[in-house]
Amino acid sequence: MAAAAGVLLWLLTGALLPRGCAADSCSWFVTGDPLIALGCLVAVAWRRRFPVPVALVVAVASAASALASGAALLAIGSLAARRRPAEIAPVVAAYVLAPLFTTGLYPVERPPGAPWTQLVLQLLTAGFAVATGWAVGARRAEVLSLRERARSAEREQAALADRARVLERNRIAREMHDSLAHRISLVALQAGALDHRPDLAEEDRAVLVRGIADGSHRALEDLRDVLGVLRAERADRPEPPGPSYDRVPALVDDARASGMDVTLTVDTTGEPPHAVGDVCHGIVREALTNAAKHAPGAPVRITLDGEPGGALGIAVRNGPAARANARPPASGYGLPGLAERVRAVGGTIGHHLSPDGWFSLSARLPWPDGEPARSSGPHDEPSGPHDEPERRP
Repeated sequence: MAAAAGVLLWLLTGALLPRGCAADSCSWFVTGDPLIALGCLVAVAWRRRFPVPVALVVAVASAASALASGAALLAIGSLAARRRPAEIAPVVAAYVLAPLFTTGLYPVERPPGAPWTQLVLQLLTAGFAVATGWAVGARRAEVLSLRERARSAEREQAALADRARVLERNRIAREMHDSLAHRISLVALQAGALDHRPDLAEEDRAVLVRGIADGSHRALEDLRDVLGVLRAERADRPEPPGPSYDRVPALVDDARASGMDVTLTVDTTGEPPHAVGDVCHGIVREALTNAAKHAPGAPVRITLDGEPGGALGIAVRNGPAARANARPPASGYGLPGLAERVRAVGGTIGHHLSPDGWFSLSARLPWPDGEPARSSGPHDEPSGPHDEPERRP
């Protein structure tokens, strides 16, 4: 393209020369002009590595070669693409002023005022080259910016996906800890009953042994399921069933089957949202686990109350231990983990030990109004072979 523009200007200059002057006064047009143009075309190949020196040399050399004008405009445009006025200004000045010192190379008759006309033409062509190069540079910068933003968005998306996977794995690991701790505590409670009650009838002893075997088997199944999810590489692998509000009675049934004295009182209207029900299930499970570990044989009283538009209240109380037991291992993460989950749904939780030795755990979880209340459900039915859940007046 630079060569084509140079040839056009070279032919235009040749048309302005007197006829038959190529042998004497016009010899520069057919000898020196093409040689300088060839050198300029070779030089512009290095314009990206040495942009300012190449542009300056070619701009000055083009004053002595009409054929090199295309190479000069290409060098100026390439330099302008860098969008640095301090580099562009001296090169443009050299391109505009240098032809004033080479007017004798071509014997062309010039009308009065021709130098000013030549300056204006040189300035216009240089301005066109600068504007074109500047626009190209701006476009390149925009494309680079868009590519960088796309790469940044991809990195951010990958980081968010990794964070989501880590959070999900942490949630599953926490559920594994809570579920296994609950089941192992019940197994330990049944084993302790066998150890402290040598007078048990064979039928009761067989029930406890079956309970220990069943609880151990369920604990292994839970561990296998959760580890399968943690190790799964396929997104379609089923996840173990999580906690929910309607599974609270099943927790009470398991505790009673292991020999605990548990009473469940339900005074709720309908069923809370899924997130609130999950936290409620976790609170009851942790309270039963702690009672089995720290107060074996003590009565446990669980009360659930609330309605949509208000709050779901959970109160769990257990008496002092009915029999001595070895100090159980404690992880120290149960109640702090519950507090974190309760705060996540906007609720409050507290616990204290009364002077008479009863331990109380209470929580209030927000219950937004907006879901239709269920008139009946699993949590409204009797939760075990013992007395039917009490109903508050």
